Amino acid sequence: MLNRIILIGRLTRDPELRYTPAGVAVTQFTLAVDRNFTGQNGEREADFIPVVTWRQLAETCANYLRKGRLAAVEGRIQVRNYENNEGKRVYVTEVIADNVRFLESSQNREGGNAPSGGSTPEEPAFGGGGNGGNSARGNNNNFSRNNNTQDPFSGDGKPIDISDDDLPF
Repeated sequence: MLNRIILIGRLTRDPELRYTPAGVAVTQFTLAVDRNFTGQNGEREADFIPVVTWRQLAETCANYLRKGRLAAVEGRIQVRNYENNEGKRVYVTEVIADNVRFLESSQNREGGNAPSGGSTPEEPAFGGGGNGGNSARGNNNNFSRNNNTQDPFSGDGKPIDISDDDLPF
């Protein structure tokens, strides 16, 4: 059996960070994902998909994601139900994310000149944790190890000195 989903879209609102009574962080947000076709009136339609993140991933999303930001979400679909105050059964379908990538920096959204398609040192692409404990991949964070906000890849055409210890392969 397989239950995996990958979505790319924009946040419809800022993530909501909460904590369970046991102190576990949980964040909810909605991702607007464009459909590949246009409707009868010629306009592109979108699906609005609820996303839930847990633990450190939840805190990271709450700190770095904002309304309108482009993000990629990888996770699984979960359907749950509960009885509301009126006694009616309510079904909820949501994505439980175990990996979130921030696909543009806040500088891009504000008209800056940061490169698109990646993270800045202040805005990591992060995965791991999920709702079920440790991810099979482990943590995949790109946090900067220093407070230097300068682009480490701007070498003015000069070779970049990277030690073999820093390479992931």
